[in-house]
Parts: sequence; structure tokens; C-alpha cells
Amino acid sequence: MYLKEFPLEFEQALPILQQITTNGYEAYFVGGSVRDHLLGKAIADVDIASSAFPAEIKTIFPTTIDTGIKHGTVTVRWHQRNYEVTTFRTESGYQDFRRPDHVTFVRSLLKDLQRRDFTINALAVRADGLVIDEFTGLADLQAHLIRAVGNGDERFHEDALRMMRAVRFSSQLDFRIEAATFASLIKMAPLLEKIAVERIHSEFVKMMLSPHWQQGWSQFVSSGLIQHTPFFKNRSAARPGFAQQDAQALPDETSVWLLLALAMNLTYQQTQQLLRQWKTANQVQQDTLAAWNFSQLLKQNRTLTASELYQADPKMLQRLTAVGANLAWQTDFRQLTAAYQQLPIKNDHELALNGGDLIQQLGLKPGPQLGQLLAAVKTAVLTGVVENQKSDLIHWSRKRLRDMI
Repeated sequence: MYLKEFPLEFEQALPILQQITTNGYEAYFVGGSVRDHLLGKAIADVDIASSAFPAEIKTIFPTTIDTGIKHGTVTVRWHQRNYEVTTFRTESGYQDFRRPDHVTFVRSLLKDLQRRDFTINALAVRADGLVIDEFTGLADLQAHLIRAVGNGDERFHEDALRMMRAVRFSSQLDFRIEAATFASLIKMAPLLEKIAVERIHSEFVKMMLSPHWQQGWSQFVSSGLIQHTPFFKNRSAARPGFAQQDAQALPDETSVWLLLALAMNLTYQQTQQLLRQWKTANQVQQDTLAAWNFSQLLKQNRTLTASELYQADPKMLQRLTAVGANLAWQTDFRQLTAAYQQLPIKNDHELALNGGDLIQQLGLKPGPQLGQLLAAVKTAVLTGVVENQKSDLIHWSRKRLRDMI
């Protein structure tokens, strides 16, 4: 099979392939860029594989960077763009179940493709557009299948993170995992505990932010991978199931953890544990816990006060809308969002008065009394007692201060 036309990304990188072949070596576009182009998807990065060894690549091009030269990767600078060129290689000795202990450079494309994870990622394209398919990758693309290259047990033993990549690709592409590959997934699942949490975290979040995340989650659970990940492995009875139909996409990572926490009926403290054990970023933790707190107000099934609505923000409401849709909540989020938009102020920065103004105008000193008065001013604005105008707020604060004394 030949490509009828190259995408722009390939066209721009084509001179790299041509320059390498002119010097007597082989060079191909490989991996995810080929897969994504054949699926009609946008290409993120163009990867190039070559029979030329790193030192040989460096003699061909005037500007190169030793990106990962020990593993055969040299970055070629070409017309203000960087392209990673990696030498064909074989790998052996995966003592950490993630990276090879030994890398051997070879001249054979076939041997290089044999070490790749899945058939749909083991495709290569020559400079003239010929697609090299040694492992039925094209047929698997057409059949929407995730299939390990060769023996699935061996591929997952070499790199246990590939198991998370399998369920992630399934959810991103809406592909099924081929039966023998899924059997290997089940068998090798315990090896996932050998992988750093940060690596698993990255694949898991990508899976959950994919268009078909429910499918990915279902396979994550049914394969047994979930039993070897932080927090979940000790909570087999509380693993939620999600409907495969009409699920709503999740807007960001915070909504992923919020969905799981609420689906599992986790307490505030348990949600903290979930976030910490998965080593989420501090901002994600703060935003998830703030949204969890607000969700507890929604569970009361009543009209929220202005002060309660003030605890939200547009991003939080967007997250809760998506999470609520996936959990079949009856909350009218349109009405809730409209009520929030009608608040006279949405955050403390919009208040026309600050602590410095009170100190200057009323002679107050920093301390509890100042904090109490500021809180009272904010509540008064939110409830419509006073307009959010500085002069009005000073006047109201002076009167309120007399009452407090």
C-alpha cells in the first residue's frame, strides 16, 4: 500500500528521509504519526527511524542534538524544526519492567518493528509513500483492534506500562483489545506495581479524558489492572461501573478525580487519600476538594444561598455539570450556573473594598476584627444589602463597626 498523499507534517520532514537515503541508509516515518494519519487524526510528533547509527546521522546533518544518543536518538535541526531520528535497535534485559538494560543498534527495520508495543504502532512509511506493515497493523486499524506485536506476555513483561497504554489507546480510538492481548493483560497485570505511580497516573488520566473513557475504565477494571494501582487495590467492593451509553466527556483532570470520588461515595478525607496516593498536583488536589465540598451542598437538593453559590466558580460548575451528567444527578446545572452569574461579585477581587481601605478609612488595625468586618461586607454585597460601590461600603462598614463595638 502507498499513501496517496503525505500530510503537511510528513512533507516538511521528507527532506530528512531523502537526505539519509541519499547517503546510503534507510529511513522511515514510524509509529504514532503513521497510525494517526491513517486514521485521519491530527499528527502530534513525527518520529523517524533509520538504519544509520547516531554517529552517521551526525555526519549527514550540520545541526544535531544528542537527545538520547545512548538509546540511538539524535535530534536533527532542519528549517527551524526539530526531528528525532532513532536508529533501528533491539532491546534486552528489562529488569525494571520499563526500560531495557541493553540496546543494540541494528540495520534491520523488521527487527526494530518487532520490539514495538502494538501492531497499529509498528507501521512505517518510506519516502515514496510505501507503507511497511510486517504485523497486520493495517488490518488491525481497519478492524479497530489493539493487538500486541508478537507475544503479548513478552511485550508487557518488557514494559509493564504498555498495559496502561493498551486501555488508554482503546478509550482514545474506540478500539477493542484483541482477545489474546487482553488475556496477556490479565496475566501480566501484577507487573504494573513495578511501575512508578507518576507513569501510571499519566496514562490513566489520558484514558479518562478520552472520548470513550467508560470503555477504558471498564477494561481497566475487568483486566485486573485496577487491583495493582494506588488506592483502588484496597477497595474492590467500591469500584464504580459507568454506563457505556450517553456518557459525557470530562473536561480536565480535576473532573476525573471528582467523578471517581463521588461515584465511590468517598469522604473528604478519603478523597484526599485518593489524590495523594495518585500523586496529583497540588492545584488539582485543591480544585478537586473544593468541588467535592460544593457537591455536598448540591446533595441537599435545595436552593443555594448567595453565600453558598459564591463558593463556586465557572470552572467548578463546568466540572460538576459533566460529573453530574455521568452520575445521573437531577440538578439543573443551567439554572445553577445562571444563578451564579447573577451574583454581584464572583470573587474577593471584585469587592470594591479591601482590608487596606478599612484600615485607612476607619482606623482599624490588622486582626480578627478586621477579618470579621470584611466577611460581613462581602455577605452584605452578596445578599443585596449594600451596593458594591466603595463609598457605600465604607459608609456601611462604619455603621457596622459601631454595632460590633
